[in-house]
Amino acid sequence: MQGQENIVVGLDIGTTKICAVVGELSHGKINIIGIGTHPSIGLRKGVVVNIESTVDSIKKAVEEAELMAGCEISSVYAGIAGGHITGFNSRGIVAIKGSEITEQDVERVIDAARAVAIPMDREVIHVLPQEYIVDDEPGIQNPIGMAGVRLEAKIHIVTGAVTSAHNIVKCANRSGLDVCDIVLESLASGEAVLTDEEKDLGTGLIDLGGGTTDLAIFSGNNIKHTFVLALGGNNLTNDIAIGFRAPQAEAEKIKTRFGTCLTDNISADETIEVPGMGGREPRKLPRQILAEILQPRTEEIFTLINREIFRAGMESMIPSGVVVTGGSSLLDGVTDIAESVFNLPTRLGKPRGISGLVDVVNNPMYATGVGLVLYGAKTRSSKKFRIRDNNIFNRVMSRMKRWFQEVV
Repeated sequence: MQGQENIVVGLDIGTTKICAVVGELSHGKINIIGIGTHPSIGLRKGVVVNIESTVDSIKKAVEEAELMAGCEISSVYAGIAGGHITGFNSRGIVAIKGSEITEQDVERVIDAARAVAIPMDREVIHVLPQEYIVDDEPGIQNPIGMAGVRLEAKIHIVTGAVTSAHNIVKCANRSGLDVCDIVLESLASGEAVLTDEEKDLGTGLIDLGGGTTDLAIFSGNNIKHTFVLALGGNNLTNDIAIGFRAPQAEAEKIKTRFGTCLTDNISADETIEVPGMGGREPRKLPRQILAEILQPRTEEIFTLINREIFRAGMESMIPSGVVVTGGSSLLDGVTDIAESVFNLPTRLGKPRGISGLVDVVNNPMYATGVGLVLYGAKTRSSKKFRIRDNNIFNRVMSRMKRWFQEVV
């Protein structure tokens, strides 16, 4: 980055806001030196629907971050989410050629594990090794240097729609930015808010965003399952707008100022003023109604996530509980609702393991942005499993050319 090799930038392209976080690497630690946010207009449910509006929002967020950090931003680690994201587990086996396992053997076994049929309209975003098995000895994290005859790998593959990934890269490129890597947002959030003990014992991370709710299950210091639900904070705002007959912008303000998911905590005489639509007079309504609108929708989101955990057979993988993060998790009573639905200890996830502007980013809404910086700092030092070293579009084109050559 123009002589600033120790700078890492995370770009969280969300449905409600676009956030650029600038981190500086010094002595193995990450200092957050700049942050810029701007309302996001061109996305719906985590997917780009208007390129021009998204480019405009990215430029403004990046400019703000540049001013605060006092540096020029030219490359970023971008987050990706949306209902098109799917994750699945795979495994591969290879025979060891020499007397001990080398880096080439590890690359071969990962290639064998990822050799699964993926439709042409989907792109592999991550190949995440879970564990290696050497001659029936499971639970090995790094097999290099070990003696063995057979090497087996269990991996988690995350795929997304080629067009959605391409549009994110396109928006960043039009804003004058190179994309170093595209990172699943729940994976990035996990880097920022989970402790090593939680990742090891087993935790369910739920990232409540504006357009999507992302689930990532960590166990044994690896990711075991990923899932994206196309419901989020915007659905809560929409419910308020319909229930109170208020404009969307005002419904969002009501949600952030007075919103609560717990009907029991509100006294009967509490009221809130609701602006009228189309110049009508404002009305006073009981705050109890607001809680009665928000509580069922929040319970629905967590119930659908819980259903997915059981469908994947992961209910025994999260003994240390659930961590809820993301902008919508700031709503009063979210952790209480999650605790009652999952029947597990629940806490709010805030970014940790950083220095610098800690007071500014000590908020669940910055978890993904900070996580992207942490992920970027981690992967640039170990480039072993970097998948996106060149542009997605070029890779899709080369894949198609290879396919045509095989056909011809």
